[in-house]
Amino acid sequence: MHLNGDKKVLDSLIIQPMLPEHLDEVLKIEEVSFPSPWKKQTYLNELLFNNFAHYFVCMLKGSVIGYMGMWIVIDEGHITTIAVAPEYRGKRIAEKMLNFAADYAKKWGAVKLVLEVRVSNLSAQKLYRRMGFKNIGIRKEYYSDSREDAIVMLKPIGNIDEEN
Repeated sequence: MHLNGDKKVLDSLIIQPMLPEHLDEVLKIEEVSFPSPWKKQTYLNELLFNNFAHYFVCMLKGSVIGYMGMWIVIDEGHITTIAVAPEYRGKRIAEKMLNFAADYAKKWGAVKLVLEVRVSNLSAQKLYRRMGFKNIGIRKEYYSDSREDAIVMLKPIGNIDEEN
């Protein structure tokens, strides 16, 4: 990994709202990223019918190389999904998307970001901790495909009592 090359990639990225025409590329990343990938219709429902949903793609030279989604409800941005194409992992693209999510959610009045992560997904947990997320709980048997537990993590992003 060359830092200069990674910096060039990071500086070239464009994060923009996800549109239905992005879904074929999103689903290719989804399939290789998750044991139970979301279906196209799930994304369409989120994009077209869920007023709480905010989904974004991370573009490099006109191609989707990552994406993320969140719901913003009252004062909370809840990260519903985030993934980066395998060939671009380890280049701080997920960090850039999470920073974008925090800034975006703050503009909508959120004071915290929350997400769930599989107990077995140690690399994602490490990333989230590096980004300032803290474990706040466990959701037992959260993942229907494996009945695996999820760790609930929270990151303050605004005026929030640090004990939360």
